[in-house]
Amino acid sequence: MEKVEDQNPQQEEDQVVNPWEVTAKDGGKIDYDKLIDKFGCQRLDQSFVDRVQRLTSRPPHVFLRRGVFFAHRDFNDILDAYERGQKFYLYTGRGPSSEALHLGHLIPFMFTKYLQDAFKVPLVIQLTDDEKCMWKNLSVEESQRLARENAKDIIACGFDISKTFIFSDFDYVGGAFYKNMVKVAKCVTYNKVVGIFGFTGEDHIGKVSFPPVQAVPSFPSSFPHLFSGKDDLRCLIPCAIDQ
Repeated sequence: MEKVEDQNPQQEEDQVVNPWEVTAKDGGKIDYDKLIDKFGCQRLDQSFVDRVQRLTSRPPHVFLRRGVFFAHRDFNDILDAYERGQKFYLYTGRGPSSEALHLGHLIPFMFTKYLQDAFKVPLVIQLTDDEKCMWKNLSVEESQRLARENAKDIIACGFDISKTFIFSDFDYVGGAFYKNMVKVAKCVTYNKVVGIFGFTGEDHIGKVSFPPVQAVPSFPSSFPHLFSGKDDLRCLIPCAIDQ
């Protein structure tokens, strides 16, 4: 998971970190050690960096060597399985709210390209145009237009076109993907989602119902045209810690 360096207040004591807001009290710095404990993560220490180098037979990415990506959940399970000859797939995404991606937006994609090249695995990229339509008060049409523009920047990162699937939620959600959304939605109570994301009574119901949309790309059965018969395939998600 990649470090984030934004600011803005709300909720909890001295810092707030969630998918929509990153704030440190009095404009201070984010305490990443505290976040690692709070989110139940483990540090990506030198032993992981060395193991990745050994398994891929190539130098670790500079983002790994310099601690830009600094924590993980269950990456050891992925590496254990990979060492046994079992593949996995990658999942990352972009919420299209601007005409183009800036350098901060590109960091997860640059690292994801390294992972795809190093481990030679498939990748799915979710463009959450529906999310930005709800959170940024954009029209459906404008959200879709921005998704197409952002997709051009993502493609320019040089992903392996034979192993990469980029999709827009507005275009793709349905079928097996929607079935998994419903399964996830039934597992999460309203109180739990409010506790995690801080929704209030003033938020529209679209926001409350959105988390399953972003959860289910981590299940291979959401993509039967890619992973048919591989429902136990593991998924690795490179992302910033606020995600």
